[in-house]
Amino acid sequence: MGGAAALEKLVPVLLAFGGGVLLARRKVVPAEASKVFSDYAFLFAMPCYLFGNIYASDLAALFNWRAIGGYAAAAAVAVAVVAVAAVARGRREPRAVALRVMAGVQVNTAYFAVPVFITVFGTAAPIFPILLFQVCVLSLVVIALMELGRAGPAEGGPGRRLSRAVGASLATPLVLACNAGIVLNLLSVRVPAVVLDGAAFVGNSASPVALFALGLHLGGVGLRLRGTTREELALIGFKCLAFPLLAWAVCGLLFGVRGDWLAYLVLIAAMPTPQNLFIFAQRYDVGVDLSASVVIKTSLVSLVLLPLWLQTVAA
Repeated sequence: MGGAAALEKLVPVLLAFGGGVLLARRKVVPAEASKVFSDYAFLFAMPCYLFGNIYASDLAALFNWRAIGGYAAAAAVAVAVVAVAAVARGRREPRAVALRVMAGVQVNTAYFAVPVFITVFGTAAPIFPILLFQVCVLSLVVIALMELGRAGPAEGGPGRRLSRAVGASLATPLVLACNAGIVLNLLSVRVPAVVLDGAAFVGNSASPVALFALGLHLGGVGLRLRGTTREELALIGFKCLAFPLLAWAVCGLLFGVRGDWLAYLVLIAAMPTPQNLFIFAQRYDVGVDLSASVVIKTSLVSLVLLPLWLQTVAA
């Protein structure tokens, strides 16, 4: 029942993505336009979505520090595993390593986890602390590495380049919006309703536009299920199986998280790779085809495994 209801909730996701694929395949909209749509989502719509939702949340009620600490520890172990594996496979460029870390560790919270949680638990509130952790910690690390990798060789030594990269990552609209929402929430600053309504209006377009951009790209290059590389299989297996099991072990056995929060964290870890991976890949010109393939294939695998995870966490 839970899996079938979740599938119904995901119909809009499939519609937005499928529309992009169809229009690109029919050449109604050029596949190259996906870059424009993804830039809109990354630079404008997603920051609006994050700001409004974080500002309106009850941060004190949402933060279970034992649970968040356990998830952060599991994510740190996962980051180390994926990074070491990437380097062992000959990936030395910072952007390439960062892309694979994001593919194996970050989860699709807004566009996949929310409908699943609303269906199963009646609320998506437990997702927001993990969303904050992803945006303010994991995404910050990924963006810093992306910016570092994009810096020119003649622009100073490694220390200066890293400093500029961290500064640039902190100045991205995604991170600025998240931090602004937290600060204004904590300080109880009253934001005019018209501003929040405007942010919600724009933010609501983030999901369909990002999915449409992904559909346009894949409609142009095609999706080869039979041509999945070993690297893609490794990333998909790690994201859909190893990471949720790691979250269960670290959070449950090491941090003593029990009950609903353990179920929340395992299910969140079992969510697929986010569309943001594709947006980051396009923005920083690294692994675009790999990212698009991993996003779609982890979504398909996660959907198939969803009933199993639901049964496991409910036991």
